[in-house]
Amino acid sequence: MSQGASQKIVPMIPPNSAATLLRIAGLEKIYKAKDGIDVQALQDINLDIADGEFVSIVGPSGCGKSTLLKILAGTLERSSGTVAMRGQSLNGPSRELGVVFQAPVLLPWRTVLQNVMVPIEVQKHDRARSTAKAKELLAMVGLGGFESKYPNELSGGMQQRVGICRALVHDPSFLLMDEPFGALDAMTRETMNGELQRIWSESRKTIMLVTHSIPEAVYLADRVVVMTPRPGRIVDVIAIDLPRPRRLAMQNTPEFGRFVAAIRRHFSSEGVLDA
Repeated sequence: MSQGASQKIVPMIPPNSAATLLRIAGLEKIYKAKDGIDVQALQDINLDIADGEFVSIVGPSGCGKSTLLKILAGTLERSSGTVAMRGQSLNGPSRELGVVFQAPVLLPWRTVLQNVMVPIEVQKHDRARSTAKAKELLAMVGLGGFESKYPNELSGGMQQRVGICRALVHDPSFLLMDEPFGALDAMTRETMNGELQRIWSESRKTIMLVTHSIPEAVYLADRVVVMTPRPGRIVDVIAIDLPRPRRLAMQNTPEFGRFVAAIRRHFSSEGVLDA
């Protein structure tokens, strides 16, 4: 990455009039090592995310993308800086957040519906109302009629859809997704990209997606946040003003290619990011 690129001043405020849902200011994470050689994973992260916005984060492996999501999810403490949701400090797990992991992590002894209902049981929501919500979500992702199936009876893509429903069932404001389609084959991944775009369009949830795929980031997001190698910093925030709904064929257009190229220019010719 060029010296000029690392010093670029980037717009952190969403380029629209929507209310800010999440504000990250001066966020840093340093892992304390027993050998005394500390590792700084994140450095001076500043970002505002608007209510209802879809933000993708890309960067090389080890740049702190997943660390950032864990801090936002409340499962990892930050070293310094602030995170606020709707003006209130966010210092741990919150019912305002839903998380979709790299693997769906479904409980094999529970049915599809029972897996989706796990957050309801943990948070002690109304069961009858939440069961109806869970069935609506499963129908929305094309899994109506699969409520009584078990995880080993589902394909990888279907299991990931269950994971998305589980993250949405308690009606969070903000959905965090950590490379949720990375283990899927290319065709299933494309299908899931279209499915996620539809879910976002219908639910209007705010989504932050971590991905190694630049085309996936551009296809899905309103803005793409580009991070540097460790210590992870934000080097660019690129607004994707392609029309919605987006079709897969759009990825073959010059307009789409220009956004992909604008992101790739931040990385070496050897390709520290996957296509």
